[in-house]
Amino acid sequence: MARKVPKAANAERVQAKAGMLFCLPWILGLAIFYAYPLLSSIFYSFSAYNVVSPYKWVGLLNYQMLLKDKVFWIGISNTLIYAAMAVPLSALIGILLALLLNVKLPGRGIFRTVFYMPTLVPVVATSILWQWLLNPQFGVVNYLISLFGIQGPPWLGDPSWAKPSLVLMAQWTLGNAVIVYLAGLQDISRDFYEAADIDGAGTFQKSMHITLPLLTPVIFFNVVMSVINTLQVFTLPYALTLGTGKPANSLMFYSMYLYNNAFAYMKMGYASAMAWILFVIIIAFTLLLFRSSNNWVFYQDEG
Repeated sequence: MARKVPKAANAERVQAKAGMLFCLPWILGLAIFYAYPLLSSIFYSFSAYNVVSPYKWVGLLNYQMLLKDKVFWIGISNTLIYAAMAVPLSALIGILLALLLNVKLPGRGIFRTVFYMPTLVPVVATSILWQWLLNPQFGVVNYLISLFGIQGPPWLGDPSWAKPSLVLMAQWTLGNAVIVYLAGLQDISRDFYEAADIDGAGTFQKSMHITLPLLTPVIFFNVVMSVINTLQVFTLPYALTLGTGKPANSLMFYSMYLYNNAFAYMKMGYASAMAWILFVIIIAFTLLLFRSSNNWVFYQDEG
């Protein structure tokens, strides 16, 4: 005699099948557009492959050639220098703007919108705008500097000023980070400030001993994301230099050289090796930040 399956079990199986059916498009997309390219890039990093010809297994040759590649080291150097300048400055300016925009003043919403709007401007339009602003002959920035009797630098035309110019452009699109900082500021309990007022603490003391310590989780998040993004900087310098890295390779960043190898020189295996080296570098910096977070990140619910 056949054993009857309870109706509840049948209903659960039907629901499970329906759930898997709805998840199937996402699972297929993940496998086709993420998992397969990821595993393929690992394989191709150990081969010579140019898309149009069959691959040839070369083992560690791509990695050995990278260590002897002068432009490879220039790309790493440019990227690390840019990250060292951009990450701390972005955190400092973002926190200051968030503190100012958190003050209860008339028209506060308008100011918040104004500071967020540059993030909506397309990167190509941003590059064109800043090329005009930083033009050494008729640019607005040098004109304003000249009003104080100072001769402005050539900015993007000088290898020494090219990366600082790019850092300056990056600060123009801090809107997303500022919004996150604002959310963190508004999440701090008012009880801390009321207790500080009772103890006679001033504005500076409250900022240093309440606001900044309790904002450190948000600072940590933004710094991690900023490190990851700056180590992969590509779009803005590529739009400015069209992939050449001029002047004198001062704007040849790691991701740009990777892109050139993959799609300009058709060296897919070489580019795949570069991609995995970049992945290791990003993971290393991220792990260092997480290891250091125990010393400077504080949470409101910590006893």
